[in-house]
Amino acid sequence: MYRQGDVLIVPVPQTAVPAALDQAARQPRDARGRLVLALGEVTGHAHAVVGPGELVREGGPFGAAWLHLPEGGRVVHEEHAAIVLPGGWYRVVRQREYTPGAVRVVAD
Repeated sequence: MYRQGDVLIVPVPQTAVPAALDQAARQPRDARGRLVLALGEVTGHAHAVVGPGELVREGGPFGAAWLHLPEGGRVVHEEHAAIVLPGGWYRVVRQREYTPGAVRVVAD
């Protein structure tokens, strides 16, 4: 497993990837050509992947994202050290926090 700030990246075998992802829309890259895993609402900084690959998000505020890096890639962020990921499939999960009466995705 890999963690960068409030983003958890878990390697998964291809057999664990939902078949419905074949038909799902791919996330577009940002203006800098990166796949953005999480964007900081306060700072504007991003946890993003540099390198060839695809990112697909499940619906809903707590839906996981699925990252496919056929050749591997690097996760970068303005305030964290880069993480090198080998080629393969990953499930990307945003950290959540509990506040009385609600569960929400951690704001960065």
